[in-house]
Amino acid sequence: MGGEIYQAQVIRNFFDTITGTDRNLTRIYMCVISLAKLRMEPPEKMTALVDQLKKSKMQKELSVDILDYMCDAANSLEINTIQTAFGVRDIQQVAQDFSGVSLDSL
Repeated sequence: MGGEIYQAQVIRNFFDTITGTDRNLTRIYMCVISLAKLRMEPPEKMTALVDQLKKSKMQKELSVDILDYMCDAANSLEINTIQTAFGVRDIQQVAQDFSGVSLDSL
């Protein structure tokens, strides 16, 4: 489970980077390679990812294959793991917080 949370955090950092104002290719590269290592991808897959990153740098546009890889990785994780990494709380926990508030405490 711990490895999955790390994977989800790397995915979050990736999407924060590509949607933020500073779309640094080095950060994107680090996210993709870190995720591939966490997922223990075979050397062939690592080589293909690095090639796509190099093409992205030359074309100054992120490869669809990289986006596809990151989305597939996110899709393969448990929803609770993704929620933990993105800071989303379970709705049942939030409901308990609100049910504990009384008018006297306001």
